[in-house]
Amino acid sequence: MSAKEITSSVETIEGEAEKILEEARKRASEIVLKAKEEAARILSTEVSLDGVKKERKQIIDEAEEKAKREIEDAKKKAAEIRQSVAKKTGKVVERIVSIVVGTEVR
Repeated sequence: MSAKEITSSVETIEGEAEKILEEARKRASEIVLKAKEEAARILSTEVSLDGVKKERKQIIDEAEEKAKREIEDAKKKAAEIRQSVAKKTGKVVERIVSIVVGTEVR
């Protein structure tokens, strides 16, 4: 092989190596770009999960508050019923006593 052939062969190899390096750089750039896009998608998903978590907390807080109000209302109604029963019981007892004693109380 002559010096020209060797030089030409080396230049060809260098050219091919440069093409391979350029292709590798291009693929590396594509991979980095896809990774950035995927990271952005994941981050936006996490942000939306934060929104869901906030909404969930708000719903739970509202439900707990409503439950507290309903419990308080139920306690008030139960107290009213007890008072009503006590009054009615008192009237029934008075009526029974008046019947037993022989006096009519109305």
